Amino acid sequence: MADEKEELSRLREGIDRADNEMLRLLSERAQYAHRIGEIKQGNVYRPEREAQVLRRLVAANPGPLPDAAVQRIFREVMSACLALEQPLRIAYFGPAGTFTESAAKKHFGSAPTFSPFGAIDDVFRAVESGNADYGVVPVENSTEGAVSRSLDLLLTSPLMICGEVMLRIHQNLLSKADSMEGVKRLYSHAQSLAQCHEWLNRNLAGLPRVPVASNAEAARMAAEDPESCAIAGEGAGVLYGLKQLASNIEDDSNNTTRFLVLAQHDAGPSGQDKTSFVCSAQNKPGAVHDLLTPLADHGVSMSKFESRPARGFGGSRWEYVFFIDVEGHRQDAAVAAALDDLRGRAGFVKELGSYPHATP
Repeated sequence: MADEKEELSRLREGIDRADNEMLRLLSERAQYAHRIGEIKQGNVYRPEREAQVLRRLVAANPGPLPDAAVQRIFREVMSACLALEQPLRIAYFGPAGTFTESAAKKHFGSAPTFSPFGAIDDVFRAVESGNADYGVVPVENSTEGAVSRSLDLLLTSPLMICGEVMLRIHQNLLSKADSMEGVKRLYSHAQSLAQCHEWLNRNLAGLPRVPVASNAEAARMAAEDPESCAIAGEGAGVLYGLKQLASNIEDDSNNTTRFLVLAQHDAGPSGQDKTSFVCSAQNKPGAVHDLLTPLADHGVSMSKFESRPARGFGGSRWEYVFFIDVEGHRQDAAVAAALDDLRGRAGFVKELGSYPHATP
């Protein structure tokens, strides 16, 4: 017993020394960041630089901390250092407690000022007007597909994509009640109802389902209605003081939502990038094939191809545009050559931006 106490004492002293050394190094890092801010005297947030730093640290990680924990810790360190020079203003599709807020904090850390907006349009407007530095909106879900409004606004907005966030979506059944006994209704966003459809049919088949504007709103309503429950994320449950009656009730355990980070600029090359653009096909046979030929000719890999009506772009009733994601940065020789060729074949081409691949 005495030997164990001595060992515990030594280990705790070791932790104290490590903590003091980490504090010294954090202060040193903050001083470097401060000096960089003095030299640049402008926008010191560089999404491509942050992506490179996180990749380097993950590659160098000796354990036992998992890579995801290393990324979270250093994201917060970078966020706090950046806030010393340039406190960022982040607009996101709210309200508070939504998965979009979680995505925004995963990308930027917790140091910026986060402002929820009730409509995707309002997020775009906040960044376009300069009332926010960056905006975060959902663009697609692996189960339910594209978020149409985000795509429609990308077509007409001057904003560019400077980052993306992939967020694993875990849905929870939340309530003020201790059990489902006496619960008479379920609140949820329509998309979450769809993502949990089979689980609900198996476990709560007879419970009325009430679609609401967001999962955070569902959680708020459940907090005010003790005879109800809600489907929402863990953050909304904590925000509104709800109990978790069931966890991870989504039908697809790999259910993931992709979010875009919007700004008045895109990102520089990071070494592992995507480029997004939208184009239209000329009205002639083989027109869609013509859109893809430049990518094949220049060896550019396509990761997404999605058609949308040309809404709000002055097109005819049945005119479509195509949203395309490719691997590589638009400054890369192959991607730049493919885009140049495409401009000669397409009705129009609009580059939406290049940005680092999302971290896991």
